[in-house]
Amino acid sequence: MPPTCATSSRPATWAASLSARPLAAIFGCAGPRLGDEERAFFRQSDPYGFILFARNVETPEQVRALVRDLRDAVGRDDAPVLIDQEGGRVQRLKPPHWRAAPPGRRFGEALLRDAKTAEQGAEANARLIAADLTDLGIDVDCLPLLDVPVPGAHDIIGDRAFGEMPEVVIALGRAVCRGLRAGGVMPIVKHIPGHGRARSDSHLELPVVDAALAELRATDFAPFKALAGEACWAMTAHVVYSAIDRSAPATLSAKVIGEVIRGEIGFDGPLISDDLSMKALSGDFAGRTRGALAAGCDLVLHCNGDMAEMAAVAGACAPLTDRAAARLARAAAGLQKPAPVDRAALLAEIEGLIAATARG
Repeated sequence: MPPTCATSSRPATWAASLSARPLAAIFGCAGPRLGDEERAFFRQSDPYGFILFARNVETPEQVRALVRDLRDAVGRDDAPVLIDQEGGRVQRLKPPHWRAAPPGRRFGEALLRDAKTAEQGAEANARLIAADLTDLGIDVDCLPLLDVPVPGAHDIIGDRAFGEMPEVVIALGRAVCRGLRAGGVMPIVKHIPGHGRARSDSHLELPVVDAALAELRATDFAPFKALAGEACWAMTAHVVYSAIDRSAPATLSAKVIGEVIRGEIGFDGPLISDDLSMKALSGDFAGRTRGALAAGCDLVLHCNGDMAEMAAVAGACAPLTDRAAARLARAAAGLQKPAPVDRAALLAEIEGLIAATARG
């Protein structure tokens, strides 16, 4: 039977009993059902886990079956399955089978009116998202965004962000992490150390941020530093920060990861790259994979399901390290075994908050 939000306790076993370590990779798949070639590839390459996108989603029953097949392919029923279920523009599970959740900015607007109520609403929203995910067997959500947009930045972040003040992002980021973990879902904070200043879309080209280090510390880094002790993963930004490393984006920069993410920010949880197939990165996929792991990423992410690209990633990828396994286990210890939720009550709370904000 598929796990439910009331009974799933799978994440607590992550990395706790890995003997023959899987690859330090998360892979996507091409469609709503696993093909024979994909199944054989995943069985042979043994990635740590998987990620789903809209192309993989039709109905709840179909998603549950796909999740089971992915885990069966690697012979591990605790293999993490990730998704981007933010709300607003970025949600892979959509109506009519799943609700349309609000974007992060709605909660930031509400916080300016009533901080406590907004934080409760953001937590309730995350708890509902977690209930939807665990019902399908999905146990990691690429949420919350801790990016702080600035005027003139590209809209790729836009209303996905909670707001333009670090204190707003910090408060609501914590609330979302609480809600997801209470529902048995691992949060991934993104895009560390901050994508809010980027003036281009890293899906299409490499953004370069020329802000001074003092400015980055005061705004971009602040939410990640405040949440560095949370039980969560973090996802890197494919962004060059010229004040730190002019030669490489954060994902491929040992200086950014070592001195800023692990050092100044103090994040010692599992660090996963953003998607290696994004056009912000150059070079072949073997080089991207080796570069991200050498820079300090614990896991690499490849999303589009392209078999040739995944084979190149797998060929260059190393097994999960002892340090990465320990980080994953520490993060998993912060998850709760979810209790049943009153969906109607939580939904009413969220809708009331959004309606009150709209009225001003």
